[in-house]
Amino acid sequence: MPPSEKTDDQRAFDRRVTQAAVRLSLLALLTFWCLRILAPFLNPIIGGAVIAIAVQTPYAKLTGALGGRPKLAAVLMVLVALLVLIVPTFALGASLVDSTAGFSDDLIHDQIKIPAPPDSVAGWPIVGEQLHALWLGASENLESALVKLAPYMKDVGLWLVSSVGDLGMGVALFIVAILIAGALLPNGERATRLADKVAYLLAGPRGPKLADLAASSVQSVTRGVLGVAVLQSLLAGLGMLVVGVPAAGLWTLLILILAVMQLPPTLVLIPVIIYVFYTSSTVVAVLFAIWSILVGLSDNVLKPLLMGRGSAVPMLVLFMGSIGGFIAGGILGLFVGAVVLSLGYTIFMAWVDESDVDGGDAATAATEVR
Repeated sequence: MPPSEKTDDQRAFDRRVTQAAVRLSLLALLTFWCLRILAPFLNPIIGGAVIAIAVQTPYAKLTGALGGRPKLAAVLMVLVALLVLIVPTFALGASLVDSTAGFSDDLIHDQIKIPAPPDSVAGWPIVGEQLHALWLGASENLESALVKLAPYMKDVGLWLVSSVGDLGMGVALFIVAILIAGALLPNGERATRLADKVAYLLAGPRGPKLADLAASSVQSVTRGVLGVAVLQSLLAGLGMLVVGVPAAGLWTLLILILAVMQLPPTLVLIPVIIYVFYTSSTVVAVLFAIWSILVGLSDNVLKPLLMGRGSAVPMLVLFMGSIGGFIAGGILGLFVGAVVLSLGYTIFMAWVDESDVDGGDAATAATEVR
């Protein structure tokens, strides 16, 4: 090859490399801008997509029942979802406000009486003596004890106010996610085709299969984990509202978080049952205890009914996803994190299993050739 021709080839190669670098840089810059613009809506968008995938089956049945009117079915699904979210939220929020106001009024009128601590408390290791002294002081003069705790209570109060504000923002983002899901539902077929195309570009011929597996995993986790958690928390909150448990909204939220993490709701319900036995009649307390036990055991019945098809996800994955999502995105992130991490785990395990199969087939083929 002549030197001049080789130089021309090098120049053409350098020009192509430069053009590719410029195009990739512009593409990366455009992607960065898009993600930065969508960052405040990222959790609601993912949540809306998760909700849309989860309710595909009832949405299809409702569309058929309405004579093939997908937009009307989507509107009805959105209205039902908003009612399911907003009505319990307002009821439990009102209960929390009433309980706080009642506690404040009792505190002002000196109607709160704290019993004296048992002598055995002083024998507890490390904190026994201090706790006994504080408890005894509160039982003799609650006002002076609160004055001593004022610096700490201020920090706790600020944290509670911030948490309530975050909870309100989380409910608002949930409403946005439901509206996004309503917009996605009538375009389900188009979205499925787009997902298959993107999956094919990313993973080749096995891409559409992974896309179906992803949709199945989302439906499985959403129904069998998140759906059960919501039902358990709503049933527990309803029982606490009926028997008049103070701050029922707060305990319901704690039960919801525990249920998403796959921890038993009885961690919250047992202390509440003890409180009801102390403050209510025996009949009411026994009925509430039975109701709470049924709520705690309901996941054994609800999960097989709602789980559907899909791979099982370890509890540790759900726990880490819900905790990480809650820290990153509040109450909506609690759900989105569990679903996204479960989805990643399912796809990763499918890829690993397929690689094992491919490796086994290759080894078998090599053995047969020999």
